[in-house]
Amino acid sequence: MLARLAVASTNFRHLIVSLGSEGELGPSLRVSGISVRTLDMRPGGLPSLGRFLRLVRIIREARPAAVQTWLYHADLMGIIAARLANFRPVVWNLRCSNMDLSRYRWSTLAVVKILIWLSSWPDAVMVNSVAGRQWHDNLGYRPRRWELVPNGVDTAIFRPDSAARARWRQRLGVKDDDILIGMVARRDPMKDHEGMLRAAAKAARRQPNLAFVLAGRGISRDDPALARFADMVGAPVHLIGECDDPARLNAAFDIAVLSSAFGEGFPNVVAEAMAAGVPCIVTDVGDAALIAGDTGCVVPPGSPDALAHAILRLAHDAPLRTRLGAVARRRVVENFGLEAAVARYEAVWASLIASAATGRSSVPIDESTDQN
Repeated sequence: MLARLAVASTNFRHLIVSLGSEGELGPSLRVSGISVRTLDMRPGGLPSLGRFLRLVRIIREARPAAVQTWLYHADLMGIIAARLANFRPVVWNLRCSNMDLSRYRWSTLAVVKILIWLSSWPDAVMVNSVAGRQWHDNLGYRPRRWELVPNGVDTAIFRPDSAARARWRQRLGVKDDDILIGMVARRDPMKDHEGMLRAAAKAARRQPNLAFVLAGRGISRDDPALARFADMVGAPVHLIGECDDPARLNAAFDIAVLSSAFGEGFPNVVAEAMAAGVPCIVTDVGDAALIAGDTGCVVPPGSPDALAHAILRLAHDAPLRTRLGAVARRRVVENFGLEAAVARYEAVWASLIASAATGRSSVPIDESTDQN
């Protein structure tokens, strides 16, 4: 979403500073004319004083109109660096909800505790989900201003595509009459791939023509636990890793699944699959159910039985899949388009910049968003 925002934003120029390396997105961002700098911190490591001071220098030299941080560690480094650079406005961005912090490094828990204490420092705190705001509110976040900005999907890219569907299914060896069930999610405890594969095994015992594809960073047979669960399904399971063509991969699905057990805010992959005309089965985590609305199935998290039942319900009824897929695309076009999300970000930045210039406390512009 950060990359999409920077490329699509027309009223602001963007300089992106990565705490680590430039990763997968750096080269494509540069091709799109976005400046990218890196601090080259090690994942999970503590920032060195030199790298932290480099961030302070970047802020001083760039003299930006606003600093928008993205995720917990960037929120912490960004707010302190901006203070040292004597700069405002600073906007935090929260992208999750209901995190089981016990499953992550101790440093992440420590960062969150510090952020709770500092939450009145930024000029605004953005969230991409209703659930994210509620959860952070309950944690003790007390910002001057909350801003809810749901993610946006480029519906010209994520769309039904019969040619892409045929190419991807041929590439995977999936027959025309097979029902392809896909999940796009990085390997992370919150995504509950094991639960997804348990559900797949239960469904495959009752429906013979199912095939599954899991895509995302870390999704491969190099992960012995994941490979073991995949081999127990009793139907073809393709573990294809990070996909550089997610829009066309989504177009190949008959059903999309997100089996997250916790932690989701606004899961992009749900809206992306819906934009491709694919009905979704989601767990009731974060805003996944709100995004899907009545265009798919919502099941409790951590229940392979319920997930398997939903898979079978859609697998048995092709006309239902077609109808729900069409309604799903229309819902994303009307409520979660990229253009509306970018306009909302730009309006918030403009409001905060104007407030900072006059020395006034920022006052929220309309915090509401159409959730229909």
